[in-house]
Amino acid sequence: MFRWMALLYVILLCPAMSFAEAARPNVILIMTDDQGYGDLACHGNPALKTPNLDRLYRESVRLTDFHVSSFCTPTRAALMTGRYPARTGAYRTSSGRTLLHTDERTIAHLFADAGYVTGMIGKWHLGDNAPHRPQDRGFQDVVWHRCGGIGQASDYYGNDYFDDTYERNGKFEKFEGYCTDVWFSEAMRFVEENREKPFFLYLAPNAPHGPYRVDAKWSEPYQDTIKWPNGANFYGMVANIDYNLGLLRQRLEELKLSKSTLLIFMTDNGTANGAKFADLTSEAVEGYNAGMRGKKSSVYEGGHRVPCFLHWPEGGLVGGKDIPGLAAHLDLLPTLAEFCEVPVPESHASDGISFAAHLQDANTPPPRDHLVVQFQGGPYFNAMPKAWEFSCVLKDRWRLIDGKELYDLDADPAQRHDLAAEHPEVVKELRSLYLPWWESVSPRMTPVSIDLGNPAENPTELCSQDWYLSKGNPPWHFGAINQLVRVTGPWMVDVQQAGHYRFTLRQWPAVANKPVQAVRAKIEIAGQERETEVDPETMGVVFEMKIPAGKTKLETWLFDEQGEAGGAYFTEVELLSN
Repeated sequence: MFRWMALLYVILLCPAMSFAEAARPNVILIMTDDQGYGDLACHGNPALKTPNLDRLYRESVRLTDFHVSSFCTPTRAALMTGRYPARTGAYRTSSGRTLLHTDERTIAHLFADAGYVTGMIGKWHLGDNAPHRPQDRGFQDVVWHRCGGIGQASDYYGNDYFDDTYERNGKFEKFEGYCTDVWFSEAMRFVEENREKPFFLYLAPNAPHGPYRVDAKWSEPYQDTIKWPNGANFYGMVANIDYNLGLLRQRLEELKLSKSTLLIFMTDNGTANGAKFADLTSEAVEGYNAGMRGKKSSVYEGGHRVPCFLHWPEGGLVGGKDIPGLAAHLDLLPTLAEFCEVPVPESHASDGISFAAHLQDANTPPPRDHLVVQFQGGPYFNAMPKAWEFSCVLKDRWRLIDGKELYDLDADPAQRHDLAAEHPEVVKELRSLYLPWWESVSPRMTPVSIDLGNPAENPTELCSQDWYLSKGNPPWHFGAINQLVRVTGPWMVDVQQAGHYRFTLRQWPAVANKPVQAVRAKIEIAGQERETEVDPETMGVVFEMKIPAGKTKLETWLFDEQGEAGGAYFTEVELLSN
């Protein structure tokens, strides 16, 4: 009788916890790179095997109308700040537009201020130099690669996905193994070290971003069936991510953290190579894209609708439930803050809206009325951002593309039939939502500077990917740099301390140990100009100058014997004395 009464007491007084009753959870936010909505078996892909993602899908609450930006840096900016990318300053993937304004506060700042240990592992792509590195932006424990992809220009020279050198808390370190394996291994290390504390971990693998490299054991199962170029390798990279997710979840269970950890899985944009496409805006002509039009870089649905699974047993986020309301990357910051009782000051001015309550009760009205997705400047940056260009306004079942094409996703999920002429009233309504948004965000699309003479990073190595061009992309990969392309541009810099500076101009990073191929060099900064002849076989052209404090531009030229010039794609700047 006593045991029965005790059990009844527990049942009556201790029902299943809601998130409001649960203790503050740990958070692991996983965002893969270039994996689209259709690149999971649980979303209907008939060829790809993802058993661990499928299990997480079955056990999670799923946002089925979840959207990000069409490209990676803008998504990362919105995720970190809860604000529209254009507002943050980081709205493209190169050309000096990958950096957050210094007044932006990140989710890591907020969680650290609330007592969480914060970690960032993998791909950052919001700046390689102070004050823009993850350790400058609120993350206390970081292991990351530079640039937008492993092996790109500003990444550690020679990295190729295997046995690479990454940066740990400000120092380069050689790692053994495949990149994704390293990221998940470091994630498990972070969790184990901080298992007695509340932690927030942002785990951002660079895979399956190109180049499409993976051990053959992962790609071989797809070689006979996936025939478009590098498709089998792309699927193999996803399969490897899936395997590592299984290891991470197993470790959480062993540490008895699986129930108290809020685990989120999402991706940063539409698929890059999960199917074959005729162009960026087409439907898949081979392979699977979940019936959507468009891929990475497109503002059609396949470019920005992605998976988002949330799993937190102690908070009631379980059971394989679909939540159909419109939600976006910028909503995750306020949502996670609400789950974790992390204050978000009014001054943060979040564009995101918490959907925490909606996750617990899908019958409540979705908090988000509409969303604007815009790829500022378009895929090839042929011109400066303009109103309407490469934009999509999302509301209910409607999608307004570029302010003129209208699609009803309920009737036409592949966006084949433009209904603008048949529903002018809907076009008018959606256009009225766009213009106030544009007027609000466009004034913040201004240059963001890299620090010189910052004690947190002195010397600093600048890379041509951050040249601030009016259009087009500067050299961001060694395919262009190795050809010594004849282009240059300015770095926007903020000299933190007036003083005597040394500038070392190169065409390859210092660790490459390659001589400068030029006969004359020139530098301009803060209204000063210097030129010098270049000695044969010199490994770097050195200038020393006294520079005043403040914001300015730094530009370099390396001339060949014909007088044609390209920039110093790599320039080291060191404060020698005040």
